Amino acid sequence: MRHHPLGRTGLFVSELCLGTMTFGGGEGIWGKIGALQQTDAERLIGQALDAGINFIDTADVYSGGLSEQITGQALKNLGVARDQVIVATKVLGETGPGPNARGASRGHIMDGVKASLKRLQLDHIDLYQIHGFDPATPIEETVRALDQLVRHGHVRYVGVSNWAAWQIVKALGVAERLGLARFESLQAYYTVAGRDLERELIPMLKSEGLGLMVWSPLAGGLLSGKYGRGQQGEEGSRRVSFDFPPVDKERAYDCIDAMRPIAAAHGVSVAQIALAWLLHQPQVTSVIVGAKRPEQLADNIAATQVALSAAELQQLDQASRLPSEYPGWMLERQGEGRRKQVADAEAPRSQA
Repeated sequence: MRHHPLGRTGLFVSELCLGTMTFGGGEGIWGKIGALQQTDAERLIGQALDAGINFIDTADVYSGGLSEQITGQALKNLGVARDQVIVATKVLGETGPGPNARGASRGHIMDGVKASLKRLQLDHIDLYQIHGFDPATPIEETVRALDQLVRHGHVRYVGVSNWAAWQIVKALGVAERLGLARFESLQAYYTVAGRDLERELIPMLKSEGLGLMVWSPLAGGLLSGKYGRGQQGEEGSRRVSFDFPPVDKERAYDCIDAMRPIAAAHGVSVAQIALAWLLHQPQVTSVIVGAKRPEQLADNIAATQVALSAAELQQLDQASRLPSEYPGWMLERQGEGRRKQVADAEAPRSQA
């Protein structure tokens, strides 16, 4: 298990991160994703730690907070030393009935971190992430609130999830201008069958030195090997019961067709090839893997041992390559100066 620095920090995280969205269950999507309770969750966390994974990701909205609670209790029951595990969680989603129990406002962030620390039974969170973009809160308010958490020691580093490149860069600019803690990582959707973030986010991460945590690396199970043209998976399986994230199915099936012979040549699963492809991408810091069963987690962990050849990577690139998109290719050709000029021109006249 390799370990990489998180962005520009001195914090090293494992190339695989254990996701805990399968912990807890409950109403709505949570029961469809997974409903592991304390004993089974502890088994998976112990298995992950034994394999060299030192990184665990959760969120305050997963199973209504039960995921955080199970994770914290598991670390306590397993006797895991605090400095041996990197715990990441997220804030943004609705956690109560009131109009302010959601978003990335100072109030919700301050309330959220206290609640997460209590559920996790920790004195600090290693990586605290804004779970998505809040159009109702100024970016400066969010960045200032996160900086306060870092200064008070409740949080060591801050990150973001599911933001556009321009939003992240704006937040980085605010942090630099005011001398505040900056985002060190982005958690984003990325798979061999869904490479959209390569258009703008990957170049931005490389330019600004942010780490990349990948969520749903198997496209919600679509790249597990159970699906393909004329192969729709078992009734009740994750992708059948919860068809998310959105995927261009035809391109995904092309990728699966390309991965099957490569998997057979290596004597591994299609899922391992999908994970291995991500682990070969230079901007990827850590890939988040979730599991319901120990054998599923073991299969995912084994992907770290799969070395893809240049020819195999080229095959997968050809099957999954994004089509050229206008105006992207022209904007890339003309440069950042024109992009800023267009953005300024499109700003609402009322702000002039």
